[in-house]
Amino acid sequence: MVKRKTALNIRKAHRYLGIFIGIQFIMWTVSGMYFSWTDLDEIHGDHFKKEVVENPSFSNLEGPGTMFSHIPVSSLELKDIGGKAFYLVNGEILVNPETGEEKQGISREEALKIAKKHMREDLEVSGIKLLDETGDHHEYRGGALPAYVISYKNPADLKAYISVNDAAFKSVRHRDWRWFDFLWMTHTMDYEGRDDFNNLVLRIFSLMGLITVLSGFVLWYISSPSIRKIQKRFK
Repeated sequence: MVKRKTALNIRKAHRYLGIFIGIQFIMWTVSGMYFSWTDLDEIHGDHFKKEVVENPSFSNLEGPGTMFSHIPVSSLELKDIGGKAFYLVNGEILVNPETGEEKQGISREEALKIAKKHMREDLEVSGIKLLDETGDHHEYRGGALPAYVISYKNPADLKAYISVNDAAFKSVRHRDWRWFDFLWMTHTMDYEGRDDFNNLVLRIFSLMGLITVLSGFVLWYISSPSIRKIQKRFK
């Protein structure tokens, strides 16, 4: 049998470990339940977007082979910017296919037209501003900058982000996404980038959680009357 002093030390360690990591256990459970009960398409804001995005057809465009003879081309995409055609060269340079001139980003009006093309018709714009930088906890962190953020009159505090340099419709953010992001942060315990499962804090708390569970099994073993009866039979 385990000595009384050893048993008391195990109980004390188990109790304090439970108090220390109990809140994190609750957060893991709550966030896990939230993830399992939510629709990721809604979290991504798909219900605010048009189901089908119609792209116009363009004709009489200058051939890219002659236009970019002086530029090494690794990728080429035809972009629709407010109903006008542009070539996106190498994912970063916008070129007018009629004149061959490089376009230095998009305007606010063009960003609004791009957003209108992707977002539902019933959504009303409440404002637009240029975003030059984001912090580690910004909802558009890691996105291409500069970007226009377009706000909508919606109870969910809906926003759409349009990249300035490549005229790309980047992302939609709203209240449910922000809750998801917060709970994901508490779940991974990566309080900077959100997605690092190998961070030190998570490793420490996972190890402490394992110790807490194992100490609970030990306490059950040394305090169980049934185990004591079995041990007496074999003495």
